[in-house]
Amino acid sequence: MNHLLEIGDRSWRLPNHAHLVVYEREESERGLLTIYDCGATQGPPKAQLLGTLESVDVEAVIEPNPTGRVVSLRETASLEEIESDRYRIA
Repeated sequence: MNHLLEIGDRSWRLPNHAHLVVYEREESERGLLTIYDCGATQGPPKAQLLGTLESVDVEAVIEPNPTGRVVSLRETASLEEIESDRYRIA
């Protein structure tokens, strides 16, 4: 499921208040990225992608949790697939 606006080859627009829940699995290199429009809304996720989040290169609040981390963006950004199942926010 991916309902993000595609802005280029392997690149999608993220809203300035996007909220990403990153599940990291120790036994596998592939985790799960769940992307919401905003952390305050109760709506369904905008996208769910298998893979890892390699870096966050924009203003964001990153909070660790027992299963990975939560990334709350503070500016408009893009999600880029840098390799198969490897993503970054720029």
